[in-house]
Amino acid sequence: MNDTPIRVALVDDQALFRTGIRMLIDSQADLQFVGEAGDGAEGVELVRRGRPDVVLMDVRMPVMDGITATARIVEDSGADGAKVLVLTTFDFDEAAAKAIRAGASGFVLKDADPEFLLAAIRTVHAGTAVFAASATRELLRRYEDTSEQAASVPAAFEELTPREREIFDLAARGFSNSEIAQHEYVSEATVKTHISRVLTKLELRDRVRLVVFAHEHGLVAKAD
Repeated sequence: MNDTPIRVALVDDQALFRTGIRMLIDSQADLQFVGEAGDGAEGVELVRRGRPDVVLMDVRMPVMDGITATARIVEDSGADGAKVLVLTTFDFDEAAAKAIRAGASGFVLKDADPEFLLAAIRTVHAGTAVFAASATRELLRRYEDTSEQAASVPAAFEELTPREREIFDLAARGFSNSEIAQHEYVSEATVKTHISRVLTKLELRDRVRLVVFAHEHGLVAKAD
């Protein structure tokens, strides 16, 4: 068992909100609060210095917004670096969609229950499932009609096995690991293995990236 706490940083321009989140994080034995920032530019520097595992990122801030900050953090951190969890005021918010495209690993509403936020932090850190996958899918669908044509499919997609393509399709449609396991009559462990192989072959950071990839390249099958 890994006893190392999950290092969490917060970037938000509201001091009172930051205080509340800091107290919430500090109350958890498996989480460690490693710093806070009041705008995106400070947030980028905070991540460079503090090297958190998960960054809670507001989207609307002065100096540098959360979308730009997310893109820079993801670019600086690389595949094994900090994962960004976006904090948004409105469900299915356009800014949250842009942040996900910029590299965020998910989003959660600011008025979510504390336990919900804590679960989101742990899930994003674990990287074993897409947090709010169906919401992410709906966000992307809302802006599909603004895109012209699906980008050409990378050659790496052709390297997926038939079973991996089936798993890819279900994950892209927002199915959870347990739902995929039931659909394919395999164990959840097998699903996780296939998902890991798909992400590696397609050079994708996480399950959210898989959903984005599928939509951008026109690879999302119609639901049965």
